[in-house]
Amino acid sequence: FDGYSKQVKRIETSASDQDKMLNAVLLSQFRKYCAYAEGVTGTFKPVIMFKSAKVAISLEANKVFNELIQNLNVTDLLAFIKRQQVLDSNDSSALKLAYNYYLKNEDDLAKIVREIKQDFDPRNVLNANDTSGNMLEKGQYEALNTLESPNNLYRVVFAVAKLTEGWDVLNLYDIVRIEQEAATNKNATMVEAQLIGRGARYYPFELDGVKSYQRRFDNDTSNKQLFLETLHYHTMNEPQYLKQLVGSLKQMDLPTGQDKKNPPIEIKVKPAFKKTETYKTGKIYYNEAEDVADDWFDSIQKYGITHKTDIQRSLNYGTREVSYQATVALTETKQIHVDRFDDRYIKKAIHRLEFYQFDNLKKYLPLLESMKEFIYGENWLNASKLKLFLTVPKEYKSTDITADEILKVTIDLLKEYEVKFKSGYVKKRGTNRFVGYPISEYLTNYNKRVPEYDTANLLNEATQKVAVYDIAEDFYVYDRAIVNKLEFDLITRIQAHVNELKAKYNKAVYLFRMDENMHRESAKSEKLKLHQYGSRINRAGEIVDMHLQGFQPDFILFLEDSDFCFQIFIEPKGMSGDRFVSELWKQDLLLYMTDHQAEMEFEDGVDNVKISGLKFFTAKDGQNTIPELMAMSGVTYQKPNEQIDLLMVADPSTDVIIEEDE
Repeated sequence: FDGYSKQVKRIETSASDQDKMLNAVLLSQFRKYCAYAEGVTGTFKPVIMFKSAKVAISLEANKVFNELIQNLNVTDLLAFIKRQQVLDSNDSSALKLAYNYYLKNEDDLAKIVREIKQDFDPRNVLNANDTSGNMLEKGQYEALNTLESPNNLYRVVFAVAKLTEGWDVLNLYDIVRIEQEAATNKNATMVEAQLIGRGARYYPFELDGVKSYQRRFDNDTSNKQLFLETLHYHTMNEPQYLKQLVGSLKQMDLPTGQDKKNPPIEIKVKPAFKKTETYKTGKIYYNEAEDVADDWFDSIQKYGITHKTDIQRSLNYGTREVSYQATVALTETKQIHVDRFDDRYIKKAIHRLEFYQFDNLKKYLPLLESMKEFIYGENWLNASKLKLFLTVPKEYKSTDITADEILKVTIDLLKEYEVKFKSGYVKKRGTNRFVGYPISEYLTNYNKRVPEYDTANLLNEATQKVAVYDIAEDFYVYDRAIVNKLEFDLITRIQAHVNELKAKYNKAVYLFRMDENMHRESAKSEKLKLHQYGSRINRAGEIVDMHLQGFQPDFILFLEDSDFCFQIFIEPKGMSGDRFVSELWKQDLLLYMTDHQAEMEFEDGVDNVKISGLKFFTAKDGQNTIPELMAMSGVTYQKPNEQIDLLMVADPSTDVIIEEDE
């Protein structure tokens, strides 16, 4: 939900395996053309995986694919596309766009076919199984784990489920399920769900020379997100199987949906607000950032990595080929200590990962003196003290876990750390100097999509389900809000106190929705972020780690009377557990600003601006954020009547439920 993965879309079709193969090739090649047309620099090589139930079927599918590419010609390609359009065998938004592209460029189809034959030549197709069903050790493994390298030309991988035990690649964009003898029970669909989850990892391609480790195009209008940031899973259109697959994806809490058209909705600033002095001359304030010296990056924690000596991971046990023969899914688990884990696995994993070559690692860890320091240093991996605990099926014993599985878990951990090292090496940090940005330039119309997931648990949908709400009241400056239920709850609770706030703040009472989608593709989005600063002590008196990444609180309550402007940052948080804890640095910053207002400096010399932040707004206002907001504003908090009149008009398709205790 925070954008650190690809989107996942299912293409559900009644087409044959051979037709699905050609569809995947056409989509993959169109994806490549789109990438370079949009300004992607470097090598962008989308990979297809064809997943079979058995090795013999995988080998046969490989043979069929090679013949399909070898015999491809312009006449047959045109006939195929037109037949697919007439049959309308699927309602895939992505495939329709690809078909239209090829038909529009009919005069160039001869060249396109030649490029397809070249890119998908048998030399660029890898079958990752030998006749016994095992992954080939030497060249195969190296080829599979360097698919992102510019020197690796492979575009296609054929494999059974076993492959995913030792494979991880970021530029996987299409997974095709070969139907022959493929099981449809819960165990089989859980294997598929796990594979989809691995393929969903984000690929940090370069756009105009700049890498991003987070999705950029969720709400674009040119389909960049669909082709550069989406994994497509090509599967069969069979209701009972799909029900089982959706259930497995839900069990994994992996948000996916069908690949159908989902145009963005325009969110507009209300004309009445544009006529106000607040809009014309007002400013919103964020703190300025300054350069960070390399000597600050002296430990793994400085990169936002919580590295404990007790490593707790889940074993990807569902990806064994034998699982296809089972009828009962392994759902009950336990945690075991892997006593065979030691620094040898760390060293071997590092040897297999290009990022951890010392010359490259040094670019992101400038104080590092040697690989020995990185592996054994207390400020880094501290490998001699690490213990590994794995969540496994309850039937497992420690001796059931293979050395390859331990190594794969270690590689996965270091790959996650790699992303943190890259994204955490930020050369700016916050200061107590605040800069004002004109409201008229930064509160603008923008586009946003309503996510159409059918598999996400969304915390039981109690807080996270997103919908469209039309909002007529003038305190909310946009004509509508695309928000989740928790955010809508915040809006309604503030609405309940608007009259009290207006009685004190007679010039302005406005709630700004600061959606990052407003400026996601421009440099403006970086300016409107808060950064940690100061002594890094929270209200509990604890020293907190500095997070150099800035963040944009979702809402600002803007209050103004004849004496001063009051800007209050509000951040809703509907998560729980470890993820909630990992986000508490944001709350620490908001509270730090409130406790240290006297230390704030303003670049334009203003002395009539006050800035504060609140505790996270959680479900049912569990942290009493609204009473704190009213007290901070100098307004007596009055608990709303049990009967609340909702003045906002919700979309007719949305149920708004007011629980008894609210």
